[in-house]
Amino acid sequence: MPERTETESRKLLRRLQASLAEAGAGQERLDRITSLIADSMGTEVCSIYLLRDADTLELCATEGLAPESVHVTRMRLGEGLVGRVARDARPINTPNAPAERGFRYMPETGEERYSSLLGVPIQRLGERLGVLVVQSKDARSFSEDEVYALEVVAMVLAEMTELGAFVGEGEALSARHQAQVMIKGGIGQEGVAEGTVYLHEPRVVVTRPVADDPEAEQARLSDAITTLRQSVDQLLTRMDSDDSEERQVLEAYRMFANSRSWIKRMQEDIARGLSAEAAVEKEQSAARARMENVPDAYLRERLQDLDDLSNRLLRILTGQGKDTGAEMPENPVLVARNIGPGDLLDYGRRLKGVVLEEGSVGSHAAIVARALAIPLIINAKRITTEALNGDPILVDGEQGIVHLRPEEMVAKAFRDKIAMQAAAQERYASIRDKPAETLCGTRITLEMNAGLMADLPSLPSSGAEGVGLFRTELQFLTRNQVPKRGELAALYARVMDAAGDKRWCSAHWISGPTGAAL
Repeated sequence: MPERTETESRKLLRRLQASLAEAGAGQERLDRITSLIADSMGTEVCSIYLLRDADTLELCATEGLAPESVHVTRMRLGEGLVGRVARDARPINTPNAPAERGFRYMPETGEERYSSLLGVPIQRLGERLGVLVVQSKDARSFSEDEVYALEVVAMVLAEMTELGAFVGEGEALSARHQAQVMIKGGIGQEGVAEGTVYLHEPRVVVTRPVADDPEAEQARLSDAITTLRQSVDQLLTRMDSDDSEERQVLEAYRMFANSRSWIKRMQEDIARGLSAEAAVEKEQSAARARMENVPDAYLRERLQDLDDLSNRLLRILTGQGKDTGAEMPENPVLVARNIGPGDLLDYGRRLKGVVLEEGSVGSHAAIVARALAIPLIINAKRITTEALNGDPILVDGEQGIVHLRPEEMVAKAFRDKIAMQAAAQERYASIRDKPAETLCGTRITLEMNAGLMADLPSLPSSGAEGVGLFRTELQFLTRNQVPKRGELAALYARVMDAAGDKRWCSAHWISGPTGAAL
């Protein structure tokens, strides 16, 4: 890569940083940015399109197109070349835009004069935010260095959008993390809850995307990678089992932590003007974009390993640990990308609900949530990027819907639903102790399923006459190591003591995780 290109790229980022540091409203900042990018790239046009909602792009600023088209021109995701860039999260570089498949002419913009087009996605950790476009009258294909430079600028714009740099009082742009959001997911455990968001692993916020001293940033990255490798090696050394799934994950971590291509890409990002943490996040965003398009489950898991490793590296660089000091609210609803059964058990019944961006009905976390009778929503896309600690949240486990920062009218209707369910529970409680007997006089025994010590406190109040099935496999799933026979015997003794004089079905409770008797 020529030194001149590196210098020009860093120069553009420094100009961008200076522009963002200047006072002014959000729209004014966007207008300045489009002007300086067009000047630096040697193009007549630079435009910024941002997503208004999950499916709609809006022209929010431009240098070169008709000013009256700003906040007027809109398109659907996948519509036109700009919509394709946003949908596919891949650049489009063409010397003859009107001849490209899917081109859509927007007459109000006056773009018919421009032939060449380069569009790159504005995205952060796989979340689509918009598209950055430059256009020129000359029929030219932009060089690899120019495409790369514009991608780096788009990454900085994504960080600035996340931090609210383009929002101001009275602005057409709305602030992120303030509007009401409804997310449809899957039902992991039924139930409804109103509470406050508590993030299991708060995302890292990159507050300094641009750096003036590339050598210092290269040294920071090198030191952080060394620390990361040492931490993975220590985890492997402390493990007892050679065949554990956790060991396989850590071995994958170690492989990625020593990947020369991964490190080289981040070093190149730093050479072009990014800070060390911004370079890590840029590569993490690219990995997440690739993850969405990989059909093979094994490859997706490997990309997930790289994503997790990038989070570890970001926390080392920024000092933003998993424990941010945020206190658990009074009515916590746990929000996470995913969570293991052990971590969920640590939170226990303090939680009012759980919302996961991933997960499945048969996952270990879902089993624990059902055991604790905690409403659980799975596959709630974008929840970890939308939610902040302290946000009000409504969890509807009956329909698989999450309301984040709900309007008062929605919250009131939801509280009415909770009140109706509470009244129903009172009716159930009134007949709880009556015998389960059919109209013809047949007596039926009702017993509960259990799998954890946490289940047993519910036994006296449930009306069940005993434990019909005790799921012993959970004692294996919630531990990092296989429990010893003495530990299992002690556990089962505590379970039986906690059940008191309630009935047990021994034919079930002694079955092991594979169905064999213990």
